[in-house]
Amino acid sequence: MKSFIASVLLLAPALVLAQATTDKPAAAKPAAKAQAAKAAPAKKAAAKPAAEKKAVAKTTHHSSRAQLKSATNQVATGVIAAEVALTPEQLAIADRVQTGHIPCELGASVNVTPDAKAPGHFRIEGKGFAYYMTPVATSTGVVRLEDEQRGAVWLQIANKSMLMNQKLGQRLADECMSPAQLQVAESLKTNPPPSLLETPPAK
Repeated sequence: MKSFIASVLLLAPALVLAQATTDKPAAAKPAAKAQAAKAAPAKKAAAKPAAEKKAVAKTTHHSSRAQLKSATNQVATGVIAAEVALTPEQLAIADRVQTGHIPCELGASVNVTPDAKAPGHFRIEGKGFAYYMTPVATSTGVVRLEDEQRGAVWLQIANKSMLMNQKLGQRLADECMSPAQLQVAESLKTNPPPSLLETPPAK
């Protein structure tokens, strides 16, 4: 019996020590959880301003692009309006332009189409060319349309029209006659105008 009591007394400290060691991680676990719970809001709080800052920067970037695009469109619109606006003299010339499909010599033809969105402007198109032209005043009264950028000129008189590219030094279409011009040309054949070289009749 004495030896049994002595064995219990010797084992008791070891049991107490083992229980204490086992309890420590259990106690440490809630503490770790609590610490992690405290740290989580701090991390969220730190991440929130960064996200907000990124969102603000993105919005500002889109806003700047929208403003720049709007300004560019306004400038472009102003430039187009300035180019489209013609003088009363140019508009008067435009009223005299023969339009439609106009046959020319050597089987060529030209399509003269008014621009519905820009009064006084014309599209001159044919095989191998396409121009956008505006009227130009002349001292002789000849109807003249020009595509200044590309050097093309459309000249129209009473009985025919002609298309030239001055930059290339080429005549692209000649002897072009609308129905009205053809009528004038036929009339001139039967009733030619008096020659300037003819001597006036004596009085």
